[in-house]
Amino acid sequence: MTFITRFAPSPTGPLHLGHAYSAIISHDMARREGGKFYLRIEDLDQSRSKKKWENKIFDDLDWLGLSWDGPVVRQSEQIDRYKNILIKFRKELGLFECNCSRRDIKNALTAPHENEKLSGPDGIIYPGTCRGNMFLSQLNFENVLRMHINLSENKSFSFCELGLRKGEILFSSDEFSKTVGDVVLWRRGYPAYHLACVVDDSEQKITHVVRGLDLFGATKIHTVLNSYIGFKKPFYYHHRLICDENGRRLSKRHDSKSICKYRQEGFKASDVRALLGF
Repeated sequence: MTFITRFAPSPTGPLHLGHAYSAIISHDMARREGGKFYLRIEDLDQSRSKKKWENKIFDDLDWLGLSWDGPVVRQSEQIDRYKNILIKFRKELGLFECNCSRRDIKNALTAPHENEKLSGPDGIIYPGTCRGNMFLSQLNFENVLRMHINLSENKSFSFCELGLRKGEILFSSDEFSKTVGDVVLWRRGYPAYHLACVVDDSEQKITHVVRGLDLFGATKIHTVLNSYIGFKKPFYYHHRLICDENGRRLSKRHDSKSICKYRQEGFKASDVRALLGF
């Protein structure tokens, strides 16, 4: 088996230290194993994705000394592939059309019981308002499509974690329903992150997914999707998050921590690696 990892940024702003940390881990793992490291551009949100940010991603990775294998994959060029997966597996995934706005969902939620969660890795846990739209003969891709798993199957899921929470992670369909809910797989006009990520990882034969601990909950969603679609599950390596001096996770609004800023200030790639603990 060829060891294959990937780095999959969104071209919506500058890469920061957190991106560099994840990309370096993924790249170095692949190179140590004599494998492949792919670059994927997650540009589904065309209102925010910009070509200038994509070009800066290439420049920053090259400056860091990271090279990728094969052509760059852009999710915006794979839309039909995502649609076909939903059409083929709409029954297995329990797909239904959802007409609810965020306000509708909030208003539909009753006061939670003690210890009951209101949100999960896909946002507010959906109360099931539109489940009556399930199993329609034709999917409307101009509407939101959600997944609802069949609880009567009492199914168990698992994935192998190699990072901070090392071991086999187990969870049940009932647990998933209560803590994650009916996940959005298609937004109005384009696929949601969870669907596109799983389809692309399978298409590129990714064996090891490297990403931050903030996406640990999303991995449960991806595990369920892999199970119902029949994709081979990759191994997962969730690493620590890079935070600012106040302990907040870095995001693209933290421009002072962008790779471009370090470059402009005369830092070397080796200096950035040292900052990140490599």
